[in-house]
Amino acid sequence: MAVKITEECIACGACEAECPNNAIYEAGKPYTIGGEEFPALSEDYTYIAPDKCTECVGFHDEPQCIPACPTEAIVLNTDTPETPEQLTAKKEHLDKVGR
Repeated sequence: MAVKITEECIACGACEAECPNNAIYEAGKPYTIGGEEFPALSEDYTYIAPDKCTECVGFHDEPQCIPACPTEAIVLNTDTPETPEQLTAKKEHLDKVGR
């Protein structure tokens, strides 16, 4: 995943509405993929489920959550880059199993 939410998050929810993959969750809430539930990845602030984030590939030219954030808490995570091909494959998988 190349997009992450930092501790600067104020939990306003602006980014959640922008995510076409439903990959953004409130702190403490579990996330789902294809109907299967997984534990929350953060208890402290809003988070992005990496298995669902495609950086908006297949929907938009760039991640929509980054400009939606009023505090600039959403950044590219250069520690775990993904190629366009990997992101496309992830989107296609989510299309099959459900978001």
